[in-house]
Amino acid sequence: MVLEMAGFTTEPGFTTENARWDAVVRRDGKADGAFYYSVRTTGVYCRPSCASRPARRENVAFHLTCAEAERAGFRPCKRCRPNEAGIAEQHAAAVARACRLIEAADEAPALDELAAAANMSRFHFHRVFRSVTGVTPKAYADARRSQRVREQLSSSRTVTEAIYGAGFNSSGRFYEKSAKILGMTPTDFRAGGQRAEIRFATSLCTLGTILVAATEKGVCAILLGDDANTLMHELEKRFPRAMLISGDPEFERTVAQVVSFVEAPRLGLDLPLDVRGTAFQQRVWQALRTIPAGSMASYRDIAERIGAPKAVRAVAQACAANSLAVAIPCHRVVRNDGALSGYRWGVERKRALLAREAKA
Repeated sequence: MVLEMAGFTTEPGFTTENARWDAVVRRDGKADGAFYYSVRTTGVYCRPSCASRPARRENVAFHLTCAEAERAGFRPCKRCRPNEAGIAEQHAAAVARACRLIEAADEAPALDELAAAANMSRFHFHRVFRSVTGVTPKAYADARRSQRVREQLSSSRTVTEAIYGAGFNSSGRFYEKSAKILGMTPTDFRAGGQRAEIRFATSLCTLGTILVAATEKGVCAILLGDDANTLMHELEKRFPRAMLISGDPEFERTVAQVVSFVEAPRLGLDLPLDVRGTAFQQRVWQALRTIPAGSMASYRDIAERIGAPKAVRAVAQACAANSLAVAIPCHRVVRNDGALSGYRWGVERKRALLAREAKA
């Protein structure tokens, strides 16, 4: 799970010759590792980011691996050394080691200790870690500890045992953060949200059936689909023992506000939200909320905005995990070529939302 938890994945792109040639011309370091290019007149092959003098297009061929280039009779460039680990790969490996140290430790290692293990200065390591994962070492450690809390609460005999098993050295420190980590008290989480009250209702809108649910903190789910029962089962799976309350006349007004917002997103939603997710997901979702209605951004754009340019796939995964349709506008994120991609509630709904916002 190491880098996947933090949101680091390799960007999928550069699959066409035009895209690869463009990357070579721009000496795009993001393409390193995705492919290599060889030059017929020199007999060498290079990384896309190689700083050597540009070759003519008709002399260039592309290869997926170093072995493939060498089988074609080319030797590695002595300048960019494509057959050796590049800076990006070295950084990714160093960060992966640091993540494993964090995950194996009972308490989060100090920044100096992590930097020393990566053979970097404190400042440089902090910058590299954030560039690769999109979060700071402390945020990663906090996210890992939050995950351990959830695991321990599900398996330990008592809440106290779970707190210390997750690496908190005092119960007081944990209880200060428990609501933010779990969204409820540890006892309620341990019971599967047994005493948590969640009001919900379903309605119809132009996009089909909509389910709106809220805790005392705010709206925690806006789900779209074709069938009310399916949406209710999805809510039940998230809070298997919560007290789900329907038929509340006062809550019907909240549902009406959400439906009006779905029909006209430019009006905004003046309701508090109860947004829950990992540190990385929270960063992605916050970035999504800055995309104005009528505008779009690519997954790469969002990755760059949150300071994790290599985490394009993880951004897509965070969009897919969003349970607040339209309020967190993941429908405004498209592929790098502008084409629509998958949408948790169906591509046709995504197309309809974008068309509606474009006309408003």
